[in-house]
Amino acid sequence: MAFVTILGHRGSPREAPENTIESFLAARAAGADGVELDVRRGLLLSHDPLPDPAGAGVPTLGDALAACAGMIINVEIKNLPHEPGWDPEEALAREVAGAVAPVGDLIVVSAFTLATIDAVRAAAPAVRTGWLTLAGFDQQAAVATAVERGHSALHPHESAVTQDLVDAAHAAGLQLTTWTVDDPARMQELAAMGVDAIITNLPSLAVAALRTGP
Repeated sequence: MAFVTILGHRGSPREAPENTIESFLAARAAGADGVELDVRRGLLLSHDPLPDPAGAGVPTLGDALAACAGMIINVEIKNLPHEPGWDPEEALAREVAGAVAPVGDLIVVSAFTLATIDAVRAAAPAVRTGWLTLAGFDQQAAVATAVERGHSALHPHESAVTQDLVDAAHAAGLQLTTWTVDDPARMQELAAMGVDAIITNLPSLAVAALRTGP
């Protein structure tokens, strides 16, 4: 079975609250190669919009970078037009780029909005960037767009992943990371297709499914 990077979705959310240091440490203890996390304005970690703009008690991206030293970190930037506090100027993307650039190849920054990862690339061209796509999207077109804009990865929903898509992404020089995969049989199927990484709520289960046996 080909090696597949295992990323804990917001850490290990079945073991500790998501997007917390405890959750990231639980993913590390489970044997995950890294974590996926969500960052918002103020470099605060949260999947959902924060009611308190000061973010009292909410960990920051800096906290996560320190806690996850040596691990792969997929930083998903949350700046969506339909959510409160949307910033069309992409200031958060530039902040994130500056914060993660010193970490090097252990970082990939992702977003559903192309403008966000475009802004990251403009601010820090060496930072790896991945475009998140939903299941109904034209994934082959997404491969072409990601390459055209200089991004290094495509992050489709797991239900959209096929052998043809994996092959097309790799032929175009892109890595393919898929989310969110919690079924061990599907994990193994995706590994057999050659995906580069999976994001999972169950890193311990993924380690058992993908790192044991012949």
